[in-house]
Amino acid sequence: MPGRRKTSAHHYIGLMSGTSADGVDAVCVRFDEAGPRVLLAAHCYEPYPEPLRQRLLALMVPGENEIERMGALEEELAEIFAAASREVHRKAGLAATDIAAIGSHGQTIRHRPRGPHAFTVQIGNPARIAERTGIATVADFRRRDMAAGGQGAPLVPAFHQWLFGHATRTRAIVNVGGIANITVIPAAATHGATQGFDTGPGNALLDGWARRHTGEPQDTDGRLAARGQVHGALLGLLKDDPYFAAPPPKSTGREHFTSEWLDERLRRLGQDLHTADVQATLVALTADTITEALAPLAPEEVYLCGGGTANPVLVAALASRLAVPVQTTARLGLDPQLVEPTAFAWLAREAKAGRPGNLPSVTGAHHPVVLGALYPA
Repeated sequence: MPGRRKTSAHHYIGLMSGTSADGVDAVCVRFDEAGPRVLLAAHCYEPYPEPLRQRLLALMVPGENEIERMGALEEELAEIFAAASREVHRKAGLAATDIAAIGSHGQTIRHRPRGPHAFTVQIGNPARIAERTGIATVADFRRRDMAAGGQGAPLVPAFHQWLFGHATRTRAIVNVGGIANITVIPAAATHGATQGFDTGPGNALLDGWARRHTGEPQDTDGRLAARGQVHGALLGLLKDDPYFAAPPPKSTGREHFTSEWLDERLRRLGQDLHTADVQATLVALTADTITEALAPLAPEEVYLCGGGTANPVLVAALASRLAVPVQTTARLGLDPQLVEPTAFAWLAREAKAGRPGNLPSVTGAHHPVVLGALYPA
């Protein structure tokens, strides 16, 4: 077991597994307030074995024997998260005693942010992560915000604001994960409030359709979508979902935008469409709903992050719809694939310091709160 002596450690590990549920991204970083900037020591990716991923996806919708299935996956995921943590600090050339804390988002299996008994569930036992690594672990970031009246999501906008804010320009950070979300950070000189919310599907439906029809886990380089044409009538049926017209604060997940959600609209259309045309239409859905969400917030610059940045067809669709420059967060100094895990490393730091990590203007919480529970090493 790694040593547990107290140190003046300044590095943090961030672990993130998003709605795509394909694996865990891990970063080992240090934060420089003077920049502000992120100093990346190492990163790694631990994919989920395909049988485990399928069990996870099955758990994301109601079914039989859920508690037993959840309990087993909770511990299996914790072992993967702990392994990723050990690997990333090893790659950084650091010992466990050099790490101040791990911030583990966990794997969301259900997110119900509305109603009298709103709740959210992320699994990946943080006690086991702390035990296996010998590093203090902060987890369960979302529920305190929900207890304070918020939706518990999105949580990364506070980190976006800290790292990407600009003195004179309004910037939008668009994260295209399984679900897409936006953060719009007003120019500091305006003293405006940062806004942010989930816009709807990002990659989840695209990945699911590609997997079903090609056997591949995603539409690599957007090749399937590039062969198709947007079907206007189907796009209209998809965009008619009430979620898109609902005002913020709002958040959603894979449990809403399921493959069954898509299939039901295809049945309503009553036509057989070419596989590539459906994929092209799903690209248009993601690009349209992000663009329409950004329009009233009038950003002057747009920076993309998340897995969607690897899809050139989707990136081109966004760039063609937006009247402002579109780049990735690499332009601002942070790899677009590493923004989310870095955000949870930062949230772990904020929690350890006793500082609030939510933005009520984003989540709808009644007041700022410290996020996460600490599991000591």
